[in-house]
Amino acid sequence: MSVIFVFILFSIFILYNINRLTNTLCMQKDIPEDRQPKVFRTINILITILLISSYIEILYT
Repeated sequence: MSVIFVFILFSIFILYNINRLTNTLCMQKDIPEDRQPKVFRTINILITILLISSYIEILYT
């Protein structure tokens, strides 16, 4: 049970930092406002898939 709690905290921290970095990327590359939600959505989905697969790997090893 404690592994789930630690991993959830870790995931929140990772998602927050990735979103902060994505925002910086959008500002530096002058990505238009109408495309930014697509960039954020894509990156968040990919990071979530990565985190879920990492959790599954930790759970079964």
